[in-house]
Amino acid sequence: MLTQLEQLKQYTKVVADTGDFGSLKAFTPQDATTNPSLILKAAAMSEYGHLVDKAIKDAGAGAPVDSVLDRLIVAFGLEILKVVPGRVSSEVDARLSFDTQSTLEKARALIASYEKLGASRERILVKIASTWEGIKAAEQLQKEGINCNLTLLFSFPQAVACAAARVKLISPFVGRIYDWYKKSTGKEYGGADDPGVQSVTQIYAYYKHFEHKTEVMGASFRNKGQILELAGCDLLTISPPLLAELQASTDPVVRKLEPNKAHATPMQRVAFDEASFRYALNEDAMATEKTAEGIRLFAADIVKLEQMVAKRVGR
Repeated sequence: MLTQLEQLKQYTKVVADTGDFGSLKAFTPQDATTNPSLILKAAAMSEYGHLVDKAIKDAGAGAPVDSVLDRLIVAFGLEILKVVPGRVSSEVDARLSFDTQSTLEKARALIASYEKLGASRERILVKIASTWEGIKAAEQLQKEGINCNLTLLFSFPQAVACAAARVKLISPFVGRIYDWYKKSTGKEYGGADDPGVQSVTQIYAYYKHFEHKTEVMGASFRNKGQILELAGCDLLTISPPLLAELQASTDPVVRKLEPNKAHATPMQRVAFDEASFRYALNEDAMATEKTAEGIRLFAADIVKLEQMVAKRVGR
């Protein structure tokens, strides 16, 4: 009998959410995603110390810490690309989330580093926070042939703006939406009643109904049930522990999201300019709080990575 992971792969592209490329082979994902928190965790592992040392050496004596860090992010990405047949997502510094021009410059530099080391830009997704500034940067990058993964996405307006910008992929954060509602209401949610599941289901239906090309990749899962409720989503990025749970079970997996259903569902097209986008986001307390929190957390882990590198080079 097929495992749940094998069944899920019949409907959905499975992506591994980890910086620990050593754990990827067991699950044979198509793609892999990273973020500052995952890179920080992996970089602290002894088996990856050589990558940190190599990034420091390649940057050269006296190189700025942020230059070393960029090399480290690319180094992890290149190792992941040796394992997965598809793409890797590498994140732009979260501290640039409200700076379109600096995001553009950092993204271009990351892609240039990958290409210099032999990786095709088609295999790289540049991760950018789903702020207005981030979405505008991604819109320009897509025109330059640099594919983007818009992360820290918690609301329908963010998803609509990303589709209008023709970004390659979005990562709505199922688990963090669930966390907010559970804490806010004191209720436990499961199945189709999970607010994170409902958010991705709405976005998926809207994209398919209006034939937007932007891919939907559910992310940030808290339990296997959330994953199974989104079977059929374009992609799902899943942590190794949850991948292991799926691999350990042979219970049936039923496809929940289908393009045909979305096409048959009546809905209205909506659009946002900057003012209406900011107002809509402001009206959604969960999305406002979780976007801000996510940026803060990723920025804090970038700082920790910088401190780790600085200590390694004796600064």
